Amino acid sequence: MSGEILLNDKELTEAVQAIIKLYPKKGTELNYETNFQLLCAVILSAQTTDISVNKATPKLFENFPTPEKMADASLEDIQKNIRSIGLSNNKAKFLKNMSNALLEKFEGQVPANREDLISLPGVGRKTANVVLTNGFNIPAFAVDTHVNRVTKKLHFVFPDASVEEIEKIISEKLPEEMWYPAHHSILLFGRYQCIARKHDHNECLKRIKEKMPKNEIAETAFEKMSMGETDRSTTSI
Repeated sequence: MSGEILLNDKELTEAVQAIIKLYPKKGTELNYETNFQLLCAVILSAQTTDISVNKATPKLFENFPTPEKMADASLEDIQKNIRSIGLSNNKAKFLKNMSNALLEKFEGQVPANREDLISLPGVGRKTANVVLTNGFNIPAFAVDTHVNRVTKKLHFVFPDASVEEIEKIISEKLPEEMWYPAHHSILLFGRYQCIARKHDHNECLKRIKEKMPKNEIAETAFEKMSMGETDRSTTSI
């Protein structure tokens, strides 16, 4: 780990609460009706946008609404329904193999714990956490590409932190009831404000500052988040 100074638990809470105010929790942007469909949609969302997934899943779920239907389908038929999504060949295999595993190991039911979810083909820790929070209302802090980038940019975590380390650091510093809204709001902040492409990061900091209270903890949090920015004329407190 680097010697970088991170926000402590109180500072992180102030910063995240400000981001939640900017992008209030409203649930995943993926469309689904059942936990099986949620699991499929999250698997499909890897390395593509929720918008793209939502365009493909209505026909997919109409044709294969259950694990039984998906498992019985040919890879070609599944792939035809998700051709517009990146990596459709691999994702079709994941959907079919995952459906078979659900039938063989869990009687066709999506399990409500992380270890069982991760045992399914195509399901990693992020996917499992998203399913737990949205499908079962179980607190978890999922780390996707946006959360990974933003938490490092704002000095919430070390710049070389792994996905598992990010989840551990944030979960230890934030109260459990903030894990899901924190994940969702940081994700949206990264998707729509603090984007991966070149942009004015001072504007990102300014928007957070506008939602933070005027107290010593918030001021220290903002100073840490601003570290490394060469032009703070629009973001200084």
